[in-house]
Amino acid sequence: MRKALYILGDLAEEDIVFLSKAGQLRDLAPGEACIRAGEEVTALSFLTSGAMEVVVPRGPVVAQLAVGDVVGEMSFVERRLPDTDVVATEPTRLLQVPRAAIDAALARDTGFAARFYRAMAAFLSDRLRSLTARQGGSRSEELDDHLLDVVHVAGDRFNRLIAMMEGRQR
Repeated sequence: MRKALYILGDLAEEDIVFLSKAGQLRDLAPGEACIRAGEEVTALSFLTSGAMEVVVPRGPVVAQLAVGDVVGEMSFVERRLPDTDVVATEPTRLLQVPRAAIDAALARDTGFAARFYRAMAAFLSDRLRSLTARQGGSRSEELDDHLLDVVHVAGDRFNRLIAMMEGRQR
């Protein structure tokens, strides 16, 4: 769940409500993709159950994704088409927030925009640090001090977001 924590830890309560109202749940069967290489990414997705793989077409698996991982975030930072497929490896559920809804919120609410892009930057920075640590032989998985300060809040937000989407909480 660590990846979602970076994003949800930086967002405000009203941002969580926005995500729940703008988003929708999507179930994927094993082998079904939510992102295809060369195709536009139309939503930011949070993996709420199941597992997925990031795969280079006709190539290797480059990452395993689990509950709490975020999918499609790179396309919100840059507009390039993806180079990989993201495919369910078991029955999987995603919370998907359409790009159009996020783009509209970013344009009308500078506070949301600042929080959203700060969260994206922290998330992508963590990914790069983790990759370089593994490549360098280090297994350091330390969380940054800011995330440690908000981890309990972010975890609660993730659980409440799922509950709101499933209609179990308002």
